[in-house]
Amino acid sequence: MHSVLSLRHYSQEIAHSHDHAQLVFGLSGRLDFEVAGRGCQVFNQNLAVVPPAAHHACASVAGSQCLVLDVPSDDWLRQRLGAHADASRRLLDRPGSLLLNAAQSQLVNWLAASPINDEVIAQQGAALLLASLSTSPAPLPRERLHLPTLDAHIDRHCAHPLQVADLARVCGLSVARFHACFLEQTGQTPMDYVRARRLRLGRELLLASDLAVGEVASRVGYASQSAFTAALSRELGSTPRQLRRELRDKHRE
Repeated sequence: MHSVLSLRHYSQEIAHSHDHAQLVFGLSGRLDFEVAGRGCQVFNQNLAVVPPAAHHACASVAGSQCLVLDVPSDDWLRQRLGAHADASRRLLDRPGSLLLNAAQSQLVNWLAASPINDEVIAQQGAALLLASLSTSPAPLPRERLHLPTLDAHIDRHCAHPLQVADLARVCGLSVARFHACFLEQTGQTPMDYVRARRLRLGRELLLASDLAVGEVASRVGYASQSAFTAALSRELGSTPRQLRRELRDKHRE
């Protein structure tokens, strides 16, 4: 095994297993992860836990940058973590995701910006991370978001810019907590969900009215007809003109 800490960029799918435990901390982008048959996602402020010998697969369509901690032997845990070693072993035996608190997130970011090829920084940084997680692991939240309320808010405001913070306020959660809850419940990021709902509303308007395509685009939050047409074509495989033509042809049958 190489250095205990490393920076890695993920894009193409990887599927394998290894004898050592591993922690994958998100820095940027979103990494789709599956560990021992359990799905999760890795993004900024959270991490995936890969127990020893657990089969895991991951991929990122847009690319993801992560800090990876390859946990050395049990002897290393005992020597470096002392009284925290047993709690760390229990943590490393449970596949899944953890949400970092503010201090842990700062430590991850500091290490990612540090010369982690330096053995002292890598070894001591890894020990600090494990000790911190072992004393206060924060599992991803289990709140159930009320999606109909979010849908109604998106529908009312879809002509205007919508941010994750707007949706988090509707649910009374912090942005980080809302983002984690939303990913866990839907398997999508909030903005992917908003984009899909805008296009669904746009399709309904196209088929139920004679509004110009540019007006429909404006009503569902697109700055131009061409941007709306391109997004609709990517999502549904049809342009606005094709959708309306298909509807007319169906009525003639």
